[in-house]
Amino acid sequence: MSTLTDKLANRMLVKKGDKTNTIIKVKGCAIGSDQLAIVAGPCAVESEDLFKETAFKVRGAGASMLRGGAFKPRTSPYSFQGLGEKGLKILTKVGEEMNMAVITEVMDSEDISLVSEHADIIQIGARNMHNFSLLRKLGRCERPVILKRGMAATIEEWLLAAEYILDAGNEQVILCERGVRTSETWTRNTLDLAAVALVKELSHLPVLVDPSHGTGIRSLVTPMSKAAIAAGADGIMVEVHPHPEKALSDGDQSLTPRGFSQLMREIEPIALSTGRRIRS
Repeated sequence: MSTLTDKLANRMLVKKGDKTNTIIKVKGCAIGSDQLAIVAGPCAVESEDLFKETAFKVRGAGASMLRGGAFKPRTSPYSFQGLGEKGLKILTKVGEEMNMAVITEVMDSEDISLVSEHADIIQIGARNMHNFSLLRKLGRCERPVILKRGMAATIEEWLLAAEYILDAGNEQVILCERGVRTSETWTRNTLDLAAVALVKELSHLPVLVDPSHGTGIRSLVTPMSKAAIAAGADGIMVEVHPHPEKALSDGDQSLTPRGFSQLMREIEPIALSTGRRIRS
């Protein structure tokens, strides 16, 4: 790890030796503090009514932020690609009505300004972790950035990708472990929770875990959320859809609102045992 010793993400160098964790405050949620960040919502914004229904239910269960894709990077060009600007407007409207921060992905540097107008936090997906030009431009953006780990990225590569944003001037970087591609085929990805614990040692940046993409299997989301919190994650990102069987994207890994409520009940004692809380 010698290449990380003099980098901005390094815990030992933050604030000239102060080892305090970076805390990113967004609409009442302090990511990296003793309050766990609970991000929930559908993979993609499909309609205003569906997104509003989901937002209402996850907020009632204790979620602190909303997620939803307006631009969707899909493996097949024939799959649903998102509603684009229409989806962004829905995110903004529902987020304001629910008084919740909204998170969405940007895929193209030309869309940074547009997405920044609508999102409280901008997400960089796994496919773009190595898009260094996009990362540098986000370094000049005033919005916090969630940087998902690439599908085959090492921990060092992940942290160095964060450096592109930090070095360009944006100190509001949130890392997100979402599983890596391995030889295992039973799960969508292999969720690397050892990386969470290690990155918390190496860096002052907050770390989220996405157990939905990390497993691709609905029944595994709750147990892996528990494990993520026990491993020291600062929060989780969970996909929730009122009708997963009809979802236009990632229905197999999406919890129902009832399933999400159950998850929240089950993670609370684990959060408390680690000195965390899930409600403000």
